[in-house]
Parts: sequence; structure tokens; C-alpha cells
Amino acid sequence: MEFPLAGRHARLPLRIEPIAGFAPTIGRLVCILTHSRRALTAAVDGLSGDQLDHLHDAASNSIGALLAHAAAVEWWHQVLTFGAHVPSASEEAPWLAALDLGAAARAQIRGRDTESYLEALDRAREATLSALRQMDDDWLERPLVAMPERNAHWAWFHVAEDEISHAGQIRWLRARLPR
Repeated sequence: MEFPLAGRHARLPLRIEPIAGFAPTIGRLVCILTHSRRALTAAVDGLSGDQLDHLHDAASNSIGALLAHAAAVEWWHQVLTFGAHVPSASEEAPWLAALDLGAAARAQIRGRDTESYLEALDRAREATLSALRQMDDDWLERPLVAMPERNAHWAWFHVAEDEISHAGQIRWLRARLPR
């Protein structure tokens, strides 16, 4: 079975294996990234704009902010791993509320529909996949130029880990939305 990288509702094989067009280990990583993204997007299926903006309490992040955060984290790791530097303050500025979450996100990340968040996530993922197609498996293991204590494999594992964590958080918040 061909592993579907596009299409939010395509059936995913329940396997982690190489994918054509990617180096073998990178292909396995892409499987993991695809499954983690599916968990995240499934958690918001059918939510309204008001539900995306809802704050469970004064310290919570909205579901919309968590979606924006996932796109921002992916962008940040693209710069770190493909751009070989930590994003500068000016590069981070448009993403800062989503990266940091908290009060800034509660104030700034509002009024969007589900599709706008999903499109931002899709754009980020398309850029990631395009860059990963150019890399070999040795690239995964090399220390990152900007953070030599980490390698690209860990960085992209962290993107998947973060999405899975926030998918669980979103499911928790969704179960507590006002009826």
C-alpha cells in the first residue's frame, strides 16, 4: 500500500516503514510525522470558530492557539534544521504568540475557522516534506549547527511528540467545551 502524505482523510497504513521518495529512515520519520498530524487534525474535526477560541479557564490556551502553535513549532524546526540556525527575533516575530502560547496567544490568536488553521499546518508540512526529500539518512544523525547537542532526528521527533501531546490536550479541552 502506498503511504498517503496528502489528504486529511486518506486511510493510513498502521505501519512505520520507508516511503518512496525519501531516504529509508527519513521515510519512517515521515510516517510518524504523518500519524501525529492525523491525530492532531482529527481532534478538531467539526469544531466551530467559537469552539476554537474558547478558553477553559483564565490560564488555558484555546484549541485554535494550540493548532497555531503546532504550525509555528514546525516552522521553527524547519529554520533550525534546514536553515541551520536558530530563528532570529525578526524571523520569530510573526510566530511568537503561537510559539510561546500563554497571554499573548489568548489575546492574539482568535477569530479563525478550522480550515485556516489546517491550511497553515498543511503549508508547513508541505515545506517540511519538500526539504526532507532532499536529505539523506546521514543528515538525520549529524549535530545541528545551531544546537550541536541535538541532531535533526531528535528535532523532528520532537515535532511529532509535540503534536501528539497537543492532540491529547485538544481532546481534553474539546470534551469540556460548553454545550
